[in-house]
Amino acid sequence: MDNKIEIKDNRLTVIPQGLDKMWSFKDKIEIPLNHILGATIDNTILNTNKGFRGPGLEIPNKWSGTWTKDGEKHFWNVSRKETPIVIQLKDEKYTRLVLGVDHAREWTDYINNLISR
Repeated sequence: MDNKIEIKDNRLTVIPQGLDKMWSFKDKIEIPLNHILGATIDNTILNTNKGFRGPGLEIPNKWSGTWTKDGEKHFWNVSRKETPIVIQLKDEKYTRLVLGVDHAREWTDYINNLISR
């Protein structure tokens, strides 16, 4: 697990775990639920061009940090062995979070149910 996710007080908090905090240059990211457009699982995203990295880490099968592509910033903290959750955002520094978490399907369903209310 690269990240811990919490939802409290109408906010999604992403907490990179272990060395991922250092590699991603983030100790946490907090997003109001009303800034989340949706969450999906997308295994093919790991094979796409991620854009320009900085700051962050990219080694074979591991991405951690900020990537900029087509003028948009994306936060990645995932490894190939994990199921990637993609969270689309609005009105935030990042337009997309690509995360490795335990119980990916349950988290995507839970997030989508919360934002559809």
